Amino acid sequence: QVQLVESGGGLVQAGGSLRLSCAASGRTFSSYVMGWFRQVPGKEREFVAAISWSGGSTNYADSAKGRFTISRDNAKNTAFLQMNSLKPEDTAVYYCAARYSGGYYYIPSVGREYQYWGQGTQVTVSS
Repeated sequence: QVQLVESGGGLVQAGGSLRLSCAASGRTFSSYVMGWFRQVPGKEREFVAAISWSGGSTNYADSAKGRFTISRDNAKNTAFLQMNSLKPEDTAVYYCAARYSGGYYYIPSVGREYQYWGQGTQVTVSS
């Protein structure tokens, strides 16, 4: 089992920045691909970004490219999502997710490929 706890959400004005954190416990963090997803009530969960177990490879949704940066610190069992130039349409609950990598560099963008999920953190961007 892997337990994931997100933090860092909040209210920010358009154009501002937030840094989300995802603290993991329970298994070897460096064995897992980490992803960030977001969801607005009444809409499908949306992929945002993901990072390989080593941190050497990343995958971004088009909406996140150039504005968001995913990273991880395997020594601290934590993944991060730095979000800059935020827009009102970025308002959502943000979830981190983990997928056992098996040593491979496959970085899925589909939620069902991830085995573990956090409870989410609310991000609200005002115009």
